[in-house]
Amino acid sequence: MSRHFQPLLRPVAQGLAIASWMALAGCGVSTSPNAAKPTEAAEVMPGLAPPSEQVRVEGALVKRAASAPMAAPLMMSDERVSPYRSEPGEQYERLPDNPVQRVAETPVSTFSVDVDTGSYANVRRFLNQGSLPPEGAVRLEEMVNYFPYNYVLPTDGSPFGVSTEVAATPWNPHTQLLRIGIQASDRAVADLAPANLVFLVDVSGSMDRREGLPLVKSTLNLLVDQLRDQDRVSLVVYAGESRVVLQPTSGRDKAKIRNAISQLAAGGSTAGASGIELAYQMAREGFIDNGINRILLATDGDFNVGVSDFDSLKQMATRQRKSGVSLTTLGFGVDNYNEHLMEQLADAGDGNYAYIDNLREARKVLVDQLSSTLAVVARDVKLQVEFNPARVSEYRLLGYENRALKREDFSNDKVDAGEIGAGHTLTALYEIVPAGEKGWLEPLRYAAGSKAQNNADELAMLRVRYKPAAGGDSKLIERPINNPPTQASADLRFSAAVAAFAQQLQDDGRYTGSMSLRDTAALARSALGDDPFGLRHEFVQLVELAQSLKPGSHR
Repeated sequence: MSRHFQPLLRPVAQGLAIASWMALAGCGVSTSPNAAKPTEAAEVMPGLAPPSEQVRVEGALVKRAASAPMAAPLMMSDERVSPYRSEPGEQYERLPDNPVQRVAETPVSTFSVDVDTGSYANVRRFLNQGSLPPEGAVRLEEMVNYFPYNYVLPTDGSPFGVSTEVAATPWNPHTQLLRIGIQASDRAVADLAPANLVFLVDVSGSMDRREGLPLVKSTLNLLVDQLRDQDRVSLVVYAGESRVVLQPTSGRDKAKIRNAISQLAAGGSTAGASGIELAYQMAREGFIDNGINRILLATDGDFNVGVSDFDSLKQMATRQRKSGVSLTTLGFGVDNYNEHLMEQLADAGDGNYAYIDNLREARKVLVDQLSSTLAVVARDVKLQVEFNPARVSEYRLLGYENRALKREDFSNDKVDAGEIGAGHTLTALYEIVPAGEKGWLEPLRYAAGSKAQNNADELAMLRVRYKPAAGGDSKLIERPINNPPTQASADLRFSAAVAAFAQQLQDDGRYTGSMSLRDTAALARSALGDDPFGLRHEFVQLVELAQSLKPGSHR
């Protein structure tokens, strides 16, 4: 048997490492013996805290098993890493995981930020319906970034604060997790610039279901309640053809806007491209200088008339964003949902993507986080990490597979990147192998000797480049990462649990080894912290639900 497979036969040592990681933070976790059953899926209410605590968190100390070899990645078939997968009736993109990199050969990692959250809500929809999500529906960074974290706010005039943390990895005794956290300054809705919003609604026949147009109408009415007198709203619909239902209307005339929404009815084919073109035209007609100009596209993405190919639609959004109008996509529907299109359209349109699976999620996106959804505080935000070979031998970036940039793209202001909204928190996780520990890669026989940097205390150098929301040349933030490994904070423990869950859903232990879904739920339960909206409690319920759905239930 290959050496790469032998470590997976040692689950006991792996389990001790997981328990030790929680014990270092002062928590031992006893899990509930009663995991959620498939028949209970309909009773899981997203966003609600559980009616009663079913577990207790107690003090405990478990020594870490330092002798256990690390879990090596399993080999993947060519079909497994296909760049595009189409599930029955629903379309998803499945990219291969970011590869393990040797610091001596590739010391620099560069990527664009991404604050989309649609993947988590979509995964929740599958689990609550009693099925595991397709691999392509799971994007690790969107699941981690669904949750707010307590990161440092900016203090130097920057639009966001940057913090880092390093602690042991819960699923691997030989690696550490490096967490990079970004916290944007928040703004009250009342303080936002005037908004010119275009509601672009899919009223085709595929939206004629409870999860389609009826939920869209309820969602838009939530947003109407937040409109101010200085805001403008237009309403464009499309089916076989597109048309304007409501010309730009002041936010003070809420009755007129609600009446227009209430008249919407579904039927016909889906000419999505013509609807998008008309929406941009309406956005230009109502354009507000120095204001928020944004299209909110509500659809299942099932375009079947006119321009419907993926590349042409992305190019359209890319061209139009130069006019100062951004595009946010709100995904609705089941069975024929084109998630691949929705996520990529939002990226191309300088907007964000959310999946609305119920009215509670609609409220989260368009009421509780309205400032983040509409107001941009920094554009074209890129992250770059240069690892010190004296401290780190290997690394892999968790998630952000479709956000990778070339090293030279970091300083090129013509290369597009992601936006950060007011109040947004963003998390990036690297799994790193400290120098001297056994890594994933076999040593090279003829590798040239690498020289350590002068400052051996530095783990890495973090660089963040962004453009001010008002425009202009990009600005650079640089700071060394010299955090010594510490007891993991609640935020790091919870984000690690979400990252573990995403990997377990995607590849069934390729990197997480013998860490089980039960372990993941226990880790998340040890880091619930202040959870005013019940989001972290809900996550534990979803992990337990996945455990009941997964064959064998041990992963």
